Amino acid sequence: MDMGRESRWEKDAMTVEIVFALVTAAVLAGVIFAAAWCLVLALGLSGSAEKSVLVAGGVLGGAAGLWRLVRVLLRFDGQRRTGH
Repeated sequence: MDMGRESRWEKDAMTVEIVFALVTAAVLAGVIFAAAWCLVLALGLSGSAEKSVLVAGGVLGGAAGLWRLVRVLLRFDGQRRTGH
């Protein structure tokens, strides 16, 4: 086999890991946004307070999702480089 090329198994493993990272990042972001939405409903917020909490939930959810995505992919890359 060519040492410079990846095997089909390695390509499939990368695809699975990318999909796993994307799905878990989306779920994490959704859970955080849902928590913000529940907070709005529980406190009965409206107007600018409601908008502020939802925007903060969206920003925090997006940041947490991005963090999860990068963390999973970097961990996979580190394991791939060490041969695990």
